[in-house]
Amino acid sequence: METFLINNGIYAALFLGLLAVAVAIILAIKVRAADSGTEIMREIASAIEEGAKAYLRRQIMTISAIATVLFFLIFYFKGGATALGFLIGAGCSLLAGYIGMRVAVIANVRTAQAATKGAQQALRVAFNGGSVTGLLVVGLALLSVGGFYLSADAYFAQPNHKNALDALVGLALGGSLISVFARLGGGIYTKAADVGADLVGKIEQNLEEDDPRNPATIADNVGDNVGDCAGMAADVFETYAVSLVGCVLVAGLSFADHPQYIIFPFLLCGLAVIASIIGILFINIGNLKPSNALLAGVALSAIIAGALFFPLAYTMFPDNNEWVKVYVPALIGLAMTFITVIITNYYTATNYAPVRKIARASETGHATNIIAGLAVGLHATLFPVFFIGLAILVSYAFHGLYGIAIAVVSMLSLSGIIISLDAFGPITDNAGGLAVMSKLPKEVRQITDELDAIGNTMKAVTKGYAIASAGLAALVLFSSYVHELQVNRLITDPNAPPIVFTLEDPIILIGLFIGGVLPFLFVAYTMDAVGKAAGAVVREVRRQIAAKPGILNHTEKPEYGTCVDIVTKAALREMIFPALLPIIAVLLVASIPMLGAKALGGVLVGTIITGLFVAISLTSSGGAWDNAKKYIEEGNHGGKGSVAHAAAVTGDTVGDPYKDTSGPAINPMIKVVNVVAILIIPLFF
Repeated sequence: METFLINNGIYAALFLGLLAVAVAIILAIKVRAADSGTEIMREIASAIEEGAKAYLRRQIMTISAIATVLFFLIFYFKGGATALGFLIGAGCSLLAGYIGMRVAVIANVRTAQAATKGAQQALRVAFNGGSVTGLLVVGLALLSVGGFYLSADAYFAQPNHKNALDALVGLALGGSLISVFARLGGGIYTKAADVGADLVGKIEQNLEEDDPRNPATIADNVGDNVGDCAGMAADVFETYAVSLVGCVLVAGLSFADHPQYIIFPFLLCGLAVIASIIGILFINIGNLKPSNALLAGVALSAIIAGALFFPLAYTMFPDNNEWVKVYVPALIGLAMTFITVIITNYYTATNYAPVRKIARASETGHATNIIAGLAVGLHATLFPVFFIGLAILVSYAFHGLYGIAIAVVSMLSLSGIIISLDAFGPITDNAGGLAVMSKLPKEVRQITDELDAIGNTMKAVTKGYAIASAGLAALVLFSSYVHELQVNRLITDPNAPPIVFTLEDPIILIGLFIGGVLPFLFVAYTMDAVGKAAGAVVREVRRQIAAKPGILNHTEKPEYGTCVDIVTKAALREMIFPALLPIIAVLLVASIPMLGAKALGGVLVGTIITGLFVAISLTSSGGAWDNAKKYIEEGNHGGKGSVAHAAAVTGDTVGDPYKDTSGPAINPMIKVVNVVAILIIPLFF
């Protein structure tokens, strides 16, 4: 059996990747067959879909122009295989984002209609819509990485797989870079529209959420799809693919003569597809409260995956209890999935103290709401970092760097069901907007609001999951950088001494400082971008209401397209520099003779450390602010129209770019820095 798995393991993983795609197609057919509601609901959903498609077309054109330039540069400096890998990674990342958007716009109107029949029906439609995205993204990542590795390995026919591994780094860069663009562009779009709509609509005109009289409301709903769905799908595709590439890289560099080390992570991901499908089916047939059902589905998937991983490890590593050394890190990765979900759920759900603390602080005004929200985000960094450190320690003790890499792959192997939770959020958010704009009964909006609050928590949970896994994955990539650096030096000089990274070296410290500041600069540019675009939306909404006072009494119709155009242009313009910032920084440090390889190593570590803290803090604060507002809107602390509610709206608008633009985009940014560093080693060092 061991020989069979070694010879056919990756093919088996590819088959399970195809299974994920097949189940996703079945779920898509099921969602599409659901009732799409009234004519007016379909008209509004069509307007949202057209806006999302128009934006994504323009984004793809912009990104493709940049990717084409990079493709030719990589082709010239690194060869055709690496350039092809870059193209495949970039293309799949774009495709993942487009799939995420298309599925969401199909599911949102059907979720709104299902809410007229009850919460359970709406939960299932929204979750199945999210599951289509989750399973398609996982299947796409597994097929692209596994298929490209097999093709490159066969093409080069190298016994040590070195050239095939180099080509895989190109795929990782393509996925990471496009993910940064998708996260930034979609994040700037959605939050500029959201903040602009809230500031004028809610605070100045006292309009309800998604009131059709608000000229920015269509842009806001479009933003949910291009940011939360398309951006998230590209992000998790990249995280999954890069983590798998990182593990294969470690296995190929450290255990070149033992192919089972390369094949094992592919099979882990394949078996986790089965576990995710069972978890998705459980949520569909269960009758638990929505939040309990979603968390129980994740727990069940993790338990099943742990059970499936045991015979795999025992079969592939039978000698000298070697199976224990790989099985325990795999269990640690699964445990980290659930630990991350629990911690983020605590800091962002309305049921627990942090969100209620922010809501209570809102009674005394805007400033105290902001202070409480910032404090929650800072507190939220402690436990994730503690458990990440513990996971690194234990995994390393069992199987060194490979143990850490297996923990990362195992953690991300459940992305199928985790992405389903994330996509569930924007689908229910859009469903609520459709319910209001279609003038459905208030009871329907209450159901969609309850699901939206759960969706906000789930979005925060999945962002915390992606960020925590990015921290572990980036550590693996840094170690690969050190290993690749030494291999490259030995090719040039067989007697070259190893490079030692020590904090006593001032060059290393300079690199740490440069890397440490990168996430802060990145966040600064992205926050500025949202602020400028949101300001333009505010001015436009004010202009329309002043020029057409009949908008407020329904005698005149808002010009929705103008706001859509404003945020589209702003997002495409503002995303370019911050997305390229990590590449520019790596190339600058590498090209300065005084700094070089040591400083660049410091840059990688500095970016990982501060990026992890900043990302967790931003996403946790943003999610908590959003749900504090929803908690007040349920009637607590004075309810809608109260002083506390006005303060909570301010907190929510500050938190919007925190949780949906800057925070999530740090995740792929960290990996772009590390992957580019690995890629340029032969060019500079």
